[in-house]
Amino acid sequence: MQKWAGEEDRFFPHAAQHDFEAWLLPYWKTIQKLAGHNKTAPSGNPELVNHNKPPASHIKEIFEAGKCRDSYVKPRDAGRILKENDLSIAINQCAELKAFVDRIISLSV
Repeated sequence: MQKWAGEEDRFFPHAAQHDFEAWLLPYWKTIQKLAGHNKTAPSGNPELVNHNKPPASHIKEIFEAGKCRDSYVKPRDAGRILKENDLSIAINQCAELKAFVDRIISLSV
C-alpha cells in the first residue's frame, strides 16, 4: 500500500488480514453468552484464523447453533460483543490491531 501511495508522509497503512471479526475472537466467552451456545473458540492467533472459514463465519456459526433468536449481524452484534469488554484484550492478542492502535496514539500526542 505504501508503494501505491507514493512519497506521502501522512499515509499510514494498516489492514486486517482477514475479517474485522478476528479482533472479536478474543472475546469468545462473550460471543458464547450472546449466542447461547458453548461451541469452542477457533484456535490460534485470532488474526490468522481463516483456513477457508473466516472469523465472521465462526461467529455466525455459533450464533446460528445457539439459542439466540437470529444469526450474527455485524453492525448490531460487534458492538454488543465489545460493549462490556476491555479493548486491550484484543490489542494484546492481535499484533496488527496493536500496531494500528499504537499508530493512532503516536499521531495524537
